[in-house]
Amino acid sequence: MSESLPAPGYRSVRENPWWIPPFLGGVPASLSKDQLSLLGVLTFALFFERYDISIFSNALKQLGTSFGLDKAQQGDFASWVLLGALPAFLLVPLADRVGRRRLLLFCVVVMSLGSVLTSLSQTALQFVLFQFATRAFLISAALLTVVIVTEEFPAEHRGWGIGMLSGVAAIGFGLGALLFGFVNHLPFGWRTLYLVGATPLVLLPWLRRGVIETQRFHRARGAELAREGSLQAILGGLRPLATLVREQPRRALALGLIGSLSSAGVNVAFLFLPEFLQSERGWSPGGFAAMSIFFGVFGIVGNLAAGRLADRFGRRAVILCALLTFPLFAAAFYMGPPRFVPLPWTAMVFVNMANQVMLRALTTELFPTRARGAAGGLQALLETLGVVFGSFVYARLLEWLGDQSLVLPLMSLATILAALAVALVPETARLELEQISDEGVPS
Repeated sequence: MSESLPAPGYRSVRENPWWIPPFLGGVPASLSKDQLSLLGVLTFALFFERYDISIFSNALKQLGTSFGLDKAQQGDFASWVLLGALPAFLLVPLADRVGRRRLLLFCVVVMSLGSVLTSLSQTALQFVLFQFATRAFLISAALLTVVIVTEEFPAEHRGWGIGMLSGVAAIGFGLGALLFGFVNHLPFGWRTLYLVGATPLVLLPWLRRGVIETQRFHRARGAELAREGSLQAILGGLRPLATLVREQPRRALALGLIGSLSSAGVNVAFLFLPEFLQSERGWSPGGFAAMSIFFGVFGIVGNLAAGRLADRFGRRAVILCALLTFPLFAAAFYMGPPRFVPLPWTAMVFVNMANQVMLRALTTELFPTRARGAAGGLQALLETLGVVFGSFVYARLLEWLGDQSLVLPLMSLATILAALAVALVPETARLELEQISDEGVPS
Protein backbone atom coordinates (compact mmCIF):
# COMPACT_ATOMS: atom_id res chain seq x y z
CA MET A 1 0.00 0.00 0.00
CA SER A 2 1.31 3.46 -0.81
CA GLU A 3 2.24 5.94 1.91
CA SER A 4 -0.56 8.21 3.08
CA LEU A 5 -0.23 11.65 1.53
CA PRO A 6 -1.97 14.96 2.28
CA ALA A 7 -5.23 15.54 0.47
CA PRO A 8 -4.85 17.99 -2.46
CA GLY A 9 -6.66 21.33 -2.42
CA TYR A 10 -10.21 21.48 -3.78
CA ARG A 11 -12.29 24.43 -4.87
CA SER A 12 -15.64 25.29 -3.36
CA VAL A 13 -18.61 23.40 -4.81
CA ARG A 14 -19.99 26.80 -5.81
CA GLU A 15 -17.27 26.90 -8.47
CA ASN A 16 -18.21 23.53 -9.98
CA PRO A 17 -19.04 23.34 -13.70
CA TRP A 18 -22.81 23.11 -14.25
CA TRP A 19 -22.70 19.38 -14.88
CA ILE A 20 -21.08 18.44 -11.52
CA PRO A 21 -23.75 18.26 -8.76
CA PRO A 22 -22.63 19.85 -5.46
CA PHE A 23 -23.13 16.60 -3.52
CA LEU A 24 -20.20 15.10 -5.45
CA GLY A 25 -17.80 17.64 -3.94
CA GLY A 26 -15.48 20.27 -5.35
CA VAL A 27 -12.93 20.27 -8.15
CA PRO A 28 -9.15 20.04 -7.60
CA ALA A 29 -7.78 23.57 -7.72
CA SER A 30 -4.93 22.70 -10.10
CA LEU A 31 -7.09 21.32 -12.94
CA SER A 32 -7.43 23.49 -16.02
CA LYS A 33 -10.63 24.62 -17.74
CA ASP A 34 -9.79 22.47 -20.78
CA GLN A 35 -9.35 19.35 -18.64
CA LEU A 36 -12.72 19.90 -16.97
CA SER A 37 -14.39 20.57 -20.32
CA LEU A 38 -13.04 17.30 -21.70
CA LEU A 39 -14.23 15.45 -18.60
CA GLY A 40 -17.73 16.87 -19.07
CA VAL A 41 -18.00 15.68 -22.68
CA LEU A 42 -16.70 12.21 -21.79
CA THR A 43 -19.17 12.01 -18.92
CA PHE A 44 -22.03 12.40 -21.38
CA ALA A 45 -20.70 9.52 -23.49
CA LEU A 46 -20.46 7.28 -20.41
CA PHE A 47 -23.87 8.42 -19.12
CA PHE A 48 -25.78 6.38 -21.70
CA GLU A 49 -23.73 3.24 -21.08
CA ARG A 50 -24.91 3.43 -17.47
CA TYR A 51 -28.46 4.16 -18.61
CA ASP A 52 -28.60 1.16 -20.95
CA ILE A 53 -27.23 -1.22 -18.33
CA SER A 54 -29.80 -0.02 -15.79
CA ILE A 55 -32.85 -0.43 -18.02
CA PHE A 56 -32.00 -4.03 -18.91
CA SER A 57 -31.83 -5.18 -15.29
CA ASN A 58 -34.75 -2.95 -14.23
CA ALA A 59 -37.04 -4.20 -16.99
CA LEU A 60 -36.01 -7.87 -16.86
CA LYS A 61 -39.36 -8.86 -15.37
CA GLN A 62 -41.23 -6.97 -18.11
CA LEU A 63 -39.00 -8.48 -20.79
CA GLY A 64 -39.69 -11.93 -19.36
CA THR A 65 -43.43 -11.26 -19.54
CA SER A 66 -43.21 -10.01 -23.14
CA PHE A 67 -41.18 -13.02 -24.28
CA GLY A 68 -42.83 -15.68 -22.06
CA LEU A 69 -39.80 -16.49 -19.85
CA ASP A 70 -39.94 -17.93 -16.33
CA LYS A 71 -37.39 -17.09 -13.59
CA ALA A 72 -34.81 -19.73 -14.56
CA GLN A 73 -35.22 -18.90 -18.26
CA GLN A 74 -34.62 -15.24 -17.44
CA GLY A 75 -31.21 -16.25 -16.06
CA ASP A 76 -30.27 -17.95 -19.31
CA PHE A 77 -31.77 -15.07 -21.32
CA ALA A 78 -29.63 -12.60 -19.37
CA SER A 79 -26.54 -14.72 -20.03
CA TRP A 80 -27.06 -14.54 -23.79
CA VAL A 81 -27.72 -10.79 -23.70
CA LEU A 82 -24.60 -10.14 -21.62
CA LEU A 83 -22.51 -12.12 -24.09
CA GLY A 84 -23.10 -9.22 -26.44
CA ALA A 85 -20.22 -7.42 -24.73
CA LEU A 86 -17.70 -10.04 -25.91
CA PRO A 87 -16.82 -8.31 -29.21
CA ALA A 88 -15.44 -5.42 -27.15
CA PHE A 89 -12.43 -7.70 -26.63
CA LEU A 90 -11.56 -7.21 -30.30
CA LEU A 91 -12.97 -3.71 -30.68
CA VAL A 92 -11.24 -1.72 -27.91
CA PRO A 93 -7.67 -2.70 -28.95
CA LEU A 94 -8.31 -0.80 -32.19
CA ALA A 95 -7.99 2.36 -30.09
CA ASP A 96 -4.28 1.56 -29.83
CA ARG A 97 -4.10 1.52 -33.63
CA VAL A 98 -6.50 4.20 -34.94
CA GLY A 99 -6.87 6.45 -31.89
CA ARG A 100 -9.09 6.85 -28.86
CA ARG A 101 -11.22 9.72 -30.23
CA ARG A 102 -12.06 8.15 -33.60
CA LEU A 103 -13.14 4.84 -32.09
CA LEU A 104 -15.13 6.48 -29.28
CA LEU A 105 -17.23 8.54 -31.68
CA PHE A 106 -17.86 5.48 -33.86
CA CYS A 107 -18.99 3.51 -30.80
CA VAL A 108 -21.41 6.28 -29.77
CA VAL A 109 -23.10 6.17 -33.18
CA VAL A 110 -23.47 2.38 -33.30
CA MET A 111 -24.65 2.01 -29.69
CA SER A 112 -27.36 4.63 -30.32
CA LEU A 113 -28.61 2.88 -33.46
CA GLY A 114 -28.48 -0.47 -31.67
CA SER A 115 -30.69 0.88 -28.90
CA VAL A 116 -33.33 1.81 -31.47
CA LEU A 117 -33.18 -1.66 -33.02
CA THR A 118 -33.53 -3.23 -29.56
CA SER A 119 -36.76 -1.32 -28.99
CA LEU A 120 -38.21 -2.98 -32.10
CA SER A 121 -37.59 -6.57 -30.89
CA GLN A 122 -40.56 -8.92 -31.25
CA THR A 123 -38.98 -12.09 -29.83
CA ALA A 124 -36.35 -12.99 -27.27
CA LEU A 125 -34.01 -14.06 -30.09
CA GLN A 126 -34.36 -10.70 -31.83
CA PHE A 127 -33.67 -8.88 -28.57
CA VAL A 128 -30.49 -10.91 -28.00
CA LEU A 129 -29.28 -10.31 -31.57
CA PHE A 130 -29.89 -6.56 -31.42
CA GLN A 131 -28.15 -6.35 -28.06
CA PHE A 132 -25.18 -8.12 -29.61
CA ALA A 133 -25.07 -5.19 -32.02
CA THR A 134 -25.22 -2.72 -29.14
CA ARG A 135 -23.52 -3.84 -25.94
CA ALA A 136 -20.01 -4.28 -27.35
CA PHE A 137 -20.05 -0.64 -28.45
CA LEU A 138 -21.53 0.51 -25.13
CA ILE A 139 -18.78 -1.24 -23.17
CA SER A 140 -16.10 -0.07 -25.59
CA ALA A 141 -17.23 3.55 -25.31
CA ALA A 142 -17.17 3.31 -21.52
CA LEU A 143 -13.64 1.90 -21.48
CA LEU A 144 -12.38 4.51 -23.95
CA THR A 145 -13.63 7.40 -21.81
CA VAL A 146 -11.56 6.05 -18.92
CA VAL A 147 -8.50 5.64 -21.17
CA ILE A 148 -8.74 9.27 -22.29
CA VAL A 149 -9.09 10.61 -18.74
CA THR A 150 -6.21 8.42 -17.58
CA GLU A 151 -3.92 9.72 -20.31
CA GLU A 152 -4.90 13.39 -20.07
CA PHE A 153 -5.18 13.98 -16.31
CA PRO A 154 -2.20 14.59 -13.99
CA ALA A 155 -1.02 11.69 -11.83
CA GLU A 156 -2.16 13.26 -8.56
CA HIS A 157 -5.74 13.65 -9.81
CA ARG A 158 -6.27 10.59 -12.06
CA GLY A 159 -8.28 8.83 -9.39
CA TRP A 160 -10.46 11.90 -8.85
CA GLY A 161 -10.97 12.31 -12.60
CA ILE A 162 -12.04 8.71 -13.15
CA GLY A 163 -14.18 8.83 -10.02
CA MET A 164 -15.95 12.03 -11.12
CA LEU A 165 -16.41 10.63 -14.64
CA SER A 166 -18.13 7.56 -13.21
CA GLY A 167 -19.95 9.49 -10.50
CA VAL A 168 -21.71 11.93 -12.81
CA ALA A 169 -22.31 9.22 -15.42
CA ALA A 170 -23.93 7.09 -12.71
CA ILE A 171 -26.82 9.54 -12.81
CA GLY A 172 -27.67 7.57 -15.96
CA PHE A 173 -28.71 4.77 -13.60
CA GLY A 174 -31.03 7.28 -11.94
CA LEU A 175 -32.56 8.33 -15.25
CA GLY A 176 -33.12 4.68 -16.13
CA ALA A 177 -34.78 4.10 -12.75
CA LEU A 178 -36.93 7.23 -13.08
CA LEU A 179 -38.27 6.26 -16.50
CA PHE A 180 -38.69 2.65 -15.38
CA GLY A 181 -41.01 3.89 -12.64
CA PHE A 182 -43.48 4.78 -15.42
CA VAL A 183 -42.89 1.65 -17.51
CA ASN A 184 -46.47 0.45 -17.08
CA HIS A 185 -47.78 3.82 -18.30
CA LEU A 186 -45.42 4.56 -21.18
CA PRO A 187 -46.98 4.23 -24.66
CA PHE A 188 -44.73 1.33 -25.70
CA GLY A 189 -43.69 0.04 -22.27
CA TRP A 190 -40.06 -1.07 -22.02
CA ARG A 191 -39.53 -0.27 -25.71
CA THR A 192 -39.74 3.46 -24.98
CA LEU A 193 -36.87 3.07 -22.51
CA TYR A 194 -34.61 1.83 -25.31
CA LEU A 195 -35.72 4.58 -27.69
CA VAL A 196 -34.32 7.13 -25.24
CA GLY A 197 -30.94 5.48 -25.75
CA ALA A 198 -30.73 7.09 -29.21
CA THR A 199 -30.21 10.54 -27.67
CA PRO A 200 -26.40 10.65 -28.27
CA LEU A 201 -27.04 10.77 -32.04
CA VAL A 202 -28.74 14.14 -31.66
CA LEU A 203 -25.74 15.64 -29.85
CA LEU A 204 -23.06 13.97 -31.96
CA PRO A 205 -21.75 17.30 -33.39
CA TRP A 206 -21.12 18.54 -29.84
CA LEU A 207 -19.29 15.32 -28.97
CA ARG A 208 -17.10 15.61 -32.07
CA ARG A 209 -16.03 19.10 -31.06
CA GLY A 210 -15.42 18.22 -27.42
CA VAL A 211 -13.53 14.90 -27.59
CA ILE A 212 -9.81 15.25 -28.31
CA GLU A 213 -7.11 12.74 -29.15
CA THR A 214 -4.72 12.26 -26.24
CA GLN A 215 -1.19 13.61 -26.35
CA ARG A 216 0.18 10.26 -25.20
CA PHE A 217 -1.39 8.53 -28.20
CA HIS A 218 0.05 11.16 -30.53
CA ARG A 219 3.53 10.59 -29.09
CA ALA A 220 3.31 6.81 -29.13
CA ARG A 221 1.48 6.23 -32.38
CA GLY A 222 0.59 9.42 -34.26
CA ALA A 223 3.46 9.49 -36.78
CA GLU A 224 3.22 5.76 -37.51
CA LEU A 225 -0.55 5.97 -38.05
CA ALA A 226 -0.09 8.84 -40.51
CA ARG A 227 2.36 6.72 -42.55
CA GLU A 228 0.39 3.46 -42.74
CA GLY A 229 -3.19 4.80 -42.92
CA SER A 230 -6.37 3.74 -41.11
CA LEU A 231 -7.04 0.55 -43.12
CA GLN A 232 -3.63 -0.93 -42.40
CA ALA A 233 -3.99 0.08 -38.76
CA ILE A 234 -7.30 -1.77 -38.47
CA LEU A 235 -5.85 -4.90 -40.11
CA GLY A 236 -3.20 -4.95 -37.38
CA GLY A 237 -5.78 -4.57 -34.62
CA LEU A 238 -4.73 -7.68 -32.67
CA ARG A 239 -1.11 -6.62 -32.27
CA PRO A 240 -1.75 -4.64 -29.05
CA LEU A 241 -3.29 -7.76 -27.47
CA ALA A 242 -0.20 -9.77 -28.33
CA THR A 243 1.99 -7.02 -26.86
CA LEU A 244 -0.06 -6.98 -23.69
CA VAL A 245 0.09 -10.72 -23.03
CA ARG A 246 3.76 -10.97 -23.98
CA GLU A 247 5.04 -8.05 -21.92
CA GLN A 248 2.75 -8.00 -18.86
CA PRO A 249 1.31 -11.50 -18.34
CA ARG A 250 1.18 -11.31 -14.53
CA ARG A 251 -0.67 -7.99 -14.46
CA ALA A 252 -3.09 -9.17 -17.15
CA LEU A 253 -3.79 -12.38 -15.23
CA ALA A 254 -4.29 -10.59 -11.92
CA LEU A 255 -6.71 -8.02 -13.33
CA GLY A 256 -8.52 -10.77 -15.20
CA LEU A 257 -9.07 -12.69 -11.97
CA ILE A 258 -10.26 -9.60 -10.12
CA GLY A 259 -12.56 -8.54 -12.96
CA SER A 260 -14.11 -11.92 -13.76
CA LEU A 261 -14.66 -13.03 -10.16
CA SER A 262 -15.98 -9.68 -8.95
CA SER A 263 -18.27 -9.54 -12.00
CA ALA A 264 -19.65 -12.99 -11.21
CA GLY A 265 -20.39 -11.93 -7.65
CA VAL A 266 -21.44 -8.30 -7.96
CA ASN A 267 -23.13 -8.02 -11.35
CA VAL A 268 -25.28 -11.12 -10.87
CA ALA A 269 -26.43 -9.82 -7.48
CA PHE A 270 -27.53 -6.56 -9.12
CA LEU A 271 -28.85 -8.04 -12.36
CA PHE A 272 -31.75 -9.88 -10.74
CA LEU A 273 -32.36 -7.38 -7.93
CA PRO A 274 -35.28 -5.44 -9.50
CA GLU A 275 -36.99 -8.68 -10.53
CA PHE A 276 -36.54 -10.02 -6.97
CA LEU A 277 -38.14 -6.94 -5.41
CA GLN A 278 -41.08 -7.07 -7.81
CA SER A 279 -41.79 -10.81 -7.72
CA GLU A 280 -40.70 -11.75 -4.18
CA ARG A 281 -41.28 -8.55 -2.20
CA GLY A 282 -44.28 -7.19 -4.12
CA TRP A 283 -42.65 -3.88 -5.04
CA SER A 284 -44.01 -1.82 -7.92
CA PRO A 285 -41.76 -0.32 -10.62
CA GLY A 286 -42.49 3.08 -9.10
CA GLY A 287 -41.37 1.93 -5.65
CA PHE A 288 -38.08 0.64 -7.01
CA ALA A 289 -37.59 3.86 -8.97
CA ALA A 290 -38.18 5.95 -5.85
CA MET A 291 -35.61 3.95 -3.88
CA SER A 292 -33.08 4.14 -6.71
CA ILE A 293 -33.38 7.90 -7.07
CA PHE A 294 -33.52 8.89 -3.40
CA PHE A 295 -30.96 6.45 -1.97
CA GLY A 296 -28.96 6.28 -5.19
CA VAL A 297 -27.62 9.77 -4.46
CA PHE A 298 -25.77 8.30 -1.49
CA GLY A 299 -24.68 5.24 -3.41
CA ILE A 300 -23.07 7.01 -6.34
CA VAL A 301 -20.87 9.01 -3.98
CA GLY A 302 -18.87 5.77 -3.89
CA ASN A 303 -17.28 6.82 -7.19
CA LEU A 304 -15.92 10.05 -5.80
CA ALA A 305 -15.04 8.59 -2.41
CA ALA A 306 -13.09 5.85 -4.16
CA GLY A 307 -11.27 8.33 -6.38
CA ARG A 308 -10.23 10.63 -3.56
CA LEU A 309 -9.29 7.83 -1.17
CA ALA A 310 -7.38 5.99 -3.89
CA ASP A 311 -5.37 9.11 -4.77
CA ARG A 312 -4.43 9.40 -1.12
CA PHE A 313 -4.14 5.82 0.18
CA GLY A 314 -3.86 3.70 -2.96
CA ARG A 315 -5.99 1.78 -5.44
CA ARG A 316 -5.46 -1.63 -3.89
CA ALA A 317 -6.76 -0.63 -0.46
CA VAL A 318 -10.02 0.69 -1.93
CA ILE A 319 -10.62 -2.38 -4.11
CA LEU A 320 -9.85 -4.74 -1.25
CA CYS A 321 -12.31 -3.06 1.12
CA ALA A 322 -15.04 -3.02 -1.53
CA LEU A 323 -14.67 -6.69 -2.48
CA LEU A 324 -14.57 -7.97 1.10
CA THR A 325 -17.62 -6.03 2.30
CA PHE A 326 -19.93 -6.58 -0.68
CA PRO A 327 -21.12 -10.10 0.34
CA LEU A 328 -22.13 -8.78 3.77
CA PHE A 329 -24.35 -6.10 2.25
CA ALA A 330 -25.77 -8.53 -0.32
CA ALA A 331 -26.75 -10.97 2.43
CA ALA A 332 -28.37 -8.14 4.40
CA PHE A 333 -30.37 -7.11 1.34
CA TYR A 334 -31.63 -10.50 0.22
CA MET A 335 -31.95 -12.22 3.62
CA GLY A 336 -32.62 -9.28 5.97
CA PRO A 337 -35.91 -7.61 6.99
CA PRO A 338 -37.76 -6.44 3.84
CA ARG A 339 -38.58 -3.01 5.29
CA PHE A 340 -34.88 -2.17 5.63
CA VAL A 341 -33.75 -3.11 2.09
CA PRO A 342 -32.90 0.48 1.03
CA LEU A 343 -30.02 0.57 3.53
CA PRO A 344 -28.07 -2.49 2.33
CA TRP A 345 -28.98 -1.61 -1.27
CA THR A 346 -27.30 1.78 -0.84
CA ALA A 347 -24.23 0.11 0.66
CA MET A 348 -24.13 -2.39 -2.23
CA VAL A 349 -24.23 0.44 -4.77
CA PHE A 350 -21.57 2.40 -2.89
CA VAL A 351 -18.98 -0.40 -2.70
CA ASN A 352 -19.78 -1.67 -6.20
CA MET A 353 -19.11 1.75 -7.70
CA ALA A 354 -15.93 2.11 -5.65
CA ASN A 355 -14.72 -1.25 -6.95
CA GLN A 356 -15.67 -0.52 -10.57
CA VAL A 357 -13.99 2.86 -10.75
CA MET A 358 -10.74 1.58 -9.22
CA LEU A 359 -10.67 -1.56 -11.34
CA ARG A 360 -11.03 0.53 -14.50
CA ALA A 361 -8.34 2.88 -13.20
CA LEU A 362 -5.91 -0.01 -12.68
CA THR A 363 -6.77 -1.51 -16.06
CA THR A 364 -5.69 1.66 -17.84
CA GLU A 365 -2.79 2.61 -15.53
CA LEU A 366 -0.88 -0.66 -15.41
CA PHE A 367 -0.13 -0.97 -19.13
CA PRO A 368 1.83 1.10 -21.68
CA THR A 369 0.16 3.50 -24.13
CA ARG A 370 0.62 1.12 -27.06
CA ALA A 371 -1.48 -1.55 -25.29
CA ARG A 372 -3.79 0.46 -23.03
CA GLY A 373 -6.85 -0.05 -25.23
CA ALA A 374 -6.05 -3.76 -25.47
CA ALA A 375 -6.01 -3.94 -21.68
CA GLY A 376 -9.53 -2.49 -21.62
CA GLY A 377 -10.68 -5.00 -24.24
CA LEU A 378 -9.21 -7.92 -22.33
CA GLN A 379 -10.83 -6.72 -19.13
CA ALA A 380 -14.19 -6.38 -20.89
CA LEU A 381 -13.87 -9.95 -22.14
CA LEU A 382 -13.08 -11.40 -18.72
CA GLU A 383 -15.74 -9.36 -16.91
CA THR A 384 -18.31 -10.47 -19.48
CA LEU A 385 -17.32 -14.11 -19.13
CA GLY A 386 -17.54 -13.70 -15.37
CA VAL A 387 -21.09 -12.35 -15.32
CA VAL A 388 -22.25 -14.77 -18.04
CA PHE A 389 -20.85 -17.74 -16.14
CA GLY A 390 -22.32 -16.31 -12.94
CA SER A 391 -25.76 -15.99 -14.57
CA PHE A 392 -25.52 -19.59 -15.78
CA VAL A 393 -24.59 -20.81 -12.28
CA TYR A 394 -27.39 -18.70 -10.80
CA ALA A 395 -29.96 -20.34 -13.10
CA ARG A 396 -28.74 -23.83 -12.16
CA LEU A 397 -28.67 -23.07 -8.41
CA LEU A 398 -32.14 -21.57 -8.62
CA GLU A 399 -33.45 -24.73 -10.25
CA TRP A 400 -31.81 -26.75 -7.45
CA LEU A 401 -32.50 -24.59 -4.38
CA GLY A 402 -35.53 -22.66 -5.61
CA ASP A 403 -34.84 -19.61 -3.40
CA GLN A 404 -33.47 -16.36 -4.82
CA SER A 405 -32.87 -14.94 -1.34
CA LEU A 406 -30.33 -17.72 -0.75
CA VAL A 407 -28.84 -18.15 -4.22
CA LEU A 408 -27.93 -14.50 -4.86
CA PRO A 409 -26.00 -13.99 -1.58
CA LEU A 410 -24.14 -17.23 -2.35
CA MET A 411 -23.16 -15.86 -5.75
CA SER A 412 -21.81 -12.67 -4.13
CA LEU A 413 -19.14 -14.69 -2.28
CA ALA A 414 -17.12 -14.76 -5.51
CA THR A 415 -15.85 -11.28 -4.60
CA ILE A 416 -13.84 -12.77 -1.73
CA LEU A 417 -11.89 -14.86 -4.24
CA ALA A 418 -11.39 -11.73 -6.34
CA ALA A 419 -9.91 -9.96 -3.31
CA LEU A 420 -7.14 -12.55 -3.09
CA ALA A 421 -5.86 -11.51 -6.52
CA VAL A 422 -5.38 -7.88 -5.45
CA ALA A 423 -1.99 -8.80 -3.98
CA LEU A 424 -0.73 -9.63 -7.50
CA VAL A 425 -0.94 -6.05 -8.83
CA PRO A 426 1.41 -3.16 -7.94
CA GLU A 427 0.20 0.16 -6.52
CA THR A 428 -0.24 2.94 -9.09
CA ALA A 429 -1.47 5.91 -7.05
CA ARG A 430 0.24 9.26 -7.74
CA LEU A 431 2.71 7.76 -10.22
CA GLU A 432 3.07 8.92 -13.81
CA LEU A 433 1.84 6.35 -16.33
CA GLU A 434 5.31 6.07 -17.86
CA GLN A 435 6.77 5.16 -14.45
CA ILE A 436 4.19 2.43 -13.93
CA SER A 437 4.73 0.81 -17.32
CA ASP A 438 8.46 1.59 -17.68
CA GLU A 439 7.88 3.54 -20.92
CA GLY A 440 10.05 6.39 -19.80
CA VAL A 441 8.64 9.77 -18.77
CA PRO A 442 8.28 12.03 -21.85
CA SER A 443 10.18 15.27 -22.03
